[in-house]
Amino acid sequence: MLISGAKLLKKAHEGGYAVGAFNFNNMEIAQAIFEAANEVSSPIIVQCSEGAIKYAGADMLHAIVKTLSEKYPHIPVALNLDHGTSFESCVHAIAHGFTSVMIDASHHNFEENLAITKEVVRVAHAADVGVEAELGRLMGIEDNIVVEGKNASLVDPDEAEKFVKESGVDYLAPAIGTSHGAFKFKGEPKLEFELLKEVKRRTGIPLVLHGASSIPDEVRASFEQTGGDLKGSKGVPANFLELAIKGGINKVNTDTDLRIAFMAQVRKVVKEKPSEIDPRNYFKPARAAVVAMLIERMKVLGSAGKI
Repeated sequence: MLISGAKLLKKAHEGGYAVGAFNFNNMEIAQAIFEAANEVSSPIIVQCSEGAIKYAGADMLHAIVKTLSEKYPHIPVALNLDHGTSFESCVHAIAHGFTSVMIDASHHNFEENLAITKEVVRVAHAADVGVEAELGRLMGIEDNIVVEGKNASLVDPDEAEKFVKESGVDYLAPAIGTSHGAFKFKGEPKLEFELLKEVKRRTGIPLVLHGASSIPDEVRASFEQTGGDLKGSKGVPANFLELAIKGGINKVNTDTDLRIAFMAQVRKVVKEKPSEIDPRNYFKPARAAVVAMLIERMKVLGSAGKI
């Protein structure tokens, strides 16, 4: 059942758990997300970036999610635009049936970010679409946009309080130390949990954790056994996700883990069956690997059993 992201996350906010927001850009990964949610009775957010829309088309991505939501009508699901970089991008997604949009104007100064977000909120709320915004900037790579360490910044609680009050945004992604992409941490991860708690106290709305892939050991091993190289990078450990949820996170974005789990199995088939030409025989085991990984993630987030 496709519903507003605001409605879905309001329930998570009140219940003290998080909903996974899982990126997809093809049918098989979308199927895996729904299959995992069905297995453990979890609400879900499926999301795609501007790059995914450029690759597959907003109409096609919406059609995939709509079809799956009709196949699994008991699963509450929101379709979210991840990191929309402009007002126009958000309007395009809304026009194509998305029920949630993220306007990421964090590359602008505070006042410009606020002004752009207010305009998106005005249009989105008229269509019963939830809106996410971001304060601070995460390091790493998001849709081929690189943010270096010198340009990354943590959220300011004073700004967060003002931003939420004046923009009317439904959920907020505060930068607390995570990063996008597979190459997150060298050494031990460090997240600013006390900063997160203060932002939650000041804003009183659902909060979002970006760059939250964990790179589980079994997923890493599967990828590396086929010659993949993750350069020793670490993701966000499960216990950190649990602490973040206790601190006020209600939406946890995950993309990299799905890609690694999927591609590990594709690489395995390529290596073991070099004469294989049927795409289905590459994608079926890849889809199953993503399902298994997502089931465990939903349990960690506390969304399992919340339908």
